[in-house]
Amino acid sequence: MAQKPSIPKGTRDFLPFQVNRRNYIYDTIKTVFKKYAFAPIETPSFELSSTLMGKYGEEGDRLIFRILNSGDKVKKADLKALEEGNLPKFANSLSEKALRYDLTVPFARFVVQHQNDLTFPFKRYQIQPVWRADRPQKGRYQEFYQCDADVVGSDSLLFEVDFIQIFDEVLSALKVPDFTVQINNRKILSGIAEVTKEEDKIIDITVAIDKLDKIGEEGVVKELIEKNVSQEAIDKIRPLFSLTGDTQKMLTFMREFLAESEIGMKGIEELEYVFQKTEILGLKNAKLEFDVTLARGLNYYTGAIFEVKANGVKMGSICGGGRYDDLTGLFGMKNLSGVGISFGADRIYDVLTELELFPEDINQTLEFLFINFGEKEVEYSLPLLQALRNNNVTAELYPDEAKLKKQFKYADDRNAKYTVIVGESELEKNEITIKEMKSGDQETMSIESFTEKYCS
Repeated sequence: MAQKPSIPKGTRDFLPFQVNRRNYIYDTIKTVFKKYAFAPIETPSFELSSTLMGKYGEEGDRLIFRILNSGDKVKKADLKALEEGNLPKFANSLSEKALRYDLTVPFARFVVQHQNDLTFPFKRYQIQPVWRADRPQKGRYQEFYQCDADVVGSDSLLFEVDFIQIFDEVLSALKVPDFTVQINNRKILSGIAEVTKEEDKIIDITVAIDKLDKIGEEGVVKELIEKNVSQEAIDKIRPLFSLTGDTQKMLTFMREFLAESEIGMKGIEELEYVFQKTEILGLKNAKLEFDVTLARGLNYYTGAIFEVKANGVKMGSICGGGRYDDLTGLFGMKNLSGVGISFGADRIYDVLTELELFPEDINQTLEFLFINFGEKEVEYSLPLLQALRNNNVTAELYPDEAKLKKQFKYADDRNAKYTVIVGESELEKNEITIKEMKSGDQETMSIESFTEKYCS
């Protein structure tokens, strides 16, 4: 029996109209990245497991797709580790490579490896697929594209300001009507852990409070209890869960809350600077909000944390990012500050689809279809077809002398803008008839007029 065709869950095939839509998103993002002087790079789809593991926290590590060793390397598996029950060590001996989880850690590796070839601050953008062994659901896939921009080699907060502008410009260009850029600072989260005297549980606390919008206040409290965070600390943190309103009032409250934490106060100062400079520049459509519960459960953020949500759409964040001052230090290059953002292109695609925001003519990739009436007409049409193509106009000649109904259906299916009709009458008079498919209007003109209008 023939095998039923299928693909793994969490992955997708893309039809031409979908690829056109995706390219529309990528091109829009690229245009803004280039406007802000970011340069393109690419990295391999898989990295050494040692490059990726331990960089995303316990939850992130579990979502990394490992690549099983092949050939003689399988024989080198550490069976002793298996006998001793050391499953992580055994797994590492079976898998030396892994599919990249995101583009940021590979970028940090890239910077360290190519540091002598780069000029700092180095600004790069990268649009490539990543893989996560996550449970597939709406807006969450196991294979998806990220569109990243990063700067390394400067601790200037002006880059945070730039990234807010980039969020605003891209999503405004994509006509997203209502979206919010949420911002927090990892130093504030460290300050919260410090004033609650739970510094050693900073990761547990941030991972838990980052889930507030998903599991609610009681769910966060339950998780904190399970992580052995003291009841006294939980009681102190709890008022933060409902902290909303005017940004300046929230920052004033946090100044009082974190008064005894030097690192927490540093985080407040950095946020105030970003808000102040953003106010000077202004925003097209974005709402910029401080969210003290925004944590993004990744180990490497050290300063600003960003998350962007499309309001009125039931979906998680569509963009994110933050500052990761010590990330390149993991690969031996110390004291190199970095900050970056990522556009979730697949989620943005879903938002634009749900809100019907793609341009109507986005799939009009064929402008002229020449109808095939026979060999004489084909020979008459070929020079015109080539003239259009030489003028960078998309044009096609139907390959067979098929029934007109079939050829016009093909034109409709291909979303052709015009059909070109060359019959006996046109041959005799050295003319050409053009039909606009959307309106049905027809116009007959001389070859010279056609060439002058469309081929020059």
